[in-house]
Amino acid sequence: MSFKITLVRKVVSVSLCAVIGFTGIGLGNVQQASAATSKADKIITLGKKYIGVKYRFGAPSGSTSAFDCSSFTQYIYGKYGVKLPRVSSTQATKGYKVAKANLKKGDLVFFKVARTGNKIGHVGVYVGNNKMLHTYGAPGVTYSSINSSYWKSHYVTARRVL
Repeated sequence: MSFKITLVRKVVSVSLCAVIGFTGIGLGNVQQASAATSKADKIITLGKKYIGVKYRFGAPSGSTSAFDCSSFTQYIYGKYGVKLPRVSSTQATKGYKVAKANLKKGDLVFFKVARTGNKIGHVGVYVGNNKMLHTYGAPGVTYSSINSSYWKSHYVTARRVL
């Protein structure tokens, strides 16, 4: 009798530990997702502060008086501890690839542009609702739809770095 009771107690104990362990793992993922979303929101909020700041190709890293697309993403992500290379084509090698259908706030979206031919030459920050925050041309830092005719036809890939 005592062997059966001991065995049942061990099975119950191991099962309870497994349930607690798996619950903890699940909650850990939720916390990570929340942390990534929170960081994405902070990065986007910082980026919004620069709406209208002029675009200048080759703008220096760390400058906030003018940005090009990759100096903009490098700057706003860097303020929250995410180190990105200076050039958009190199930024496109960081993190991991994300399908366009699975984009989340804070993902980097990459495009080819006229001056780069078929190569990546532009980057923006996905902000949700098929929009990106980026800088390119006359409006400077601005929002654009990634599904506008131009950006949709020039889309290359997306990367998750958060």
